[in-house]
Amino acid sequence: MFSSAIDPEAPTRGARLLPAGVTWDNFVTVIDDGGFGAYLRNSIVVAVGAVVFSSVLALLAAVAVSRFRFRFRKAILVLVLMVQMVPLEALVIPLFLQMRTLGMLNSLLGLTIVYIAFSLSFAIWMLRGFVAAVPVELEEAAYLDGASWGRMFWKILLPLVAPGVVATSVFSFITAWNEFIFALTFLQQSAKYTVPIGLQKFFGENTTDWGAVMAASTLITLPVIVFFVLVQRNLSSGLTAGSVKG
Repeated sequence: MFSSAIDPEAPTRGARLLPAGVTWDNFVTVIDDGGFGAYLRNSIVVAVGAVVFSSVLALLAAVAVSRFRFRFRKAILVLVLMVQMVPLEALVIPLFLQMRTLGMLNSLLGLTIVYIAFSLSFAIWMLRGFVAAVPVELEEAAYLDGASWGRMFWKILLPLVAPGVVATSVFSFITAWNEFIFALTFLQQSAKYTVPIGLQKFFGENTTDWGAVMAASTLITLPVIVFFVLVQRNLSSGLTAGSVKG
């Protein structure tokens, strides 16, 4: 992908691995003429917002269903699981009508809220395992030592489930970063486009600017790589820490 992005002969390069030369014209075309810098900013705002709010809400919900006993607790867990079985395509029209009623079409905030809702069911179900794996005795000992529930949550529970929060945040980030259908449906002005919609601009009806496509794809990949580098230390442990209770 990067080799094609810097290849001056990208449209005719075939299966050659190394570029015939080096040019940055494709990146200049994508950023200056294609307005891809604005698309990247929009996607970063939406993805970061979805990650932060879905992680916080999912963690609080996971603590509630794991630590407290209340009516319909199991029913709520079943409903959370069932939400993941609904095809997202089936929700496009209902959500479009709802967003239009709320006046949130062509809004990055509205799109972020939709992504938060989609991420929550998986995040709650996954974080529930991490919270359940933390021994209740740790919290009881802190309570006996005079710690408030808020201090107990912040100082004891949160550090222990942090790998799980990282693992779920990766899922939320990738979901918000790559999603295409809802972004295409809800966003109506090019200034609000995210990167998946911006990428399609370089596909013409009869021709495709493959150099620009590969340059844009490289720019789309970079934030994901940076995000993984930042969280990779906790990611591997996070993927398995909540699988068993011990």
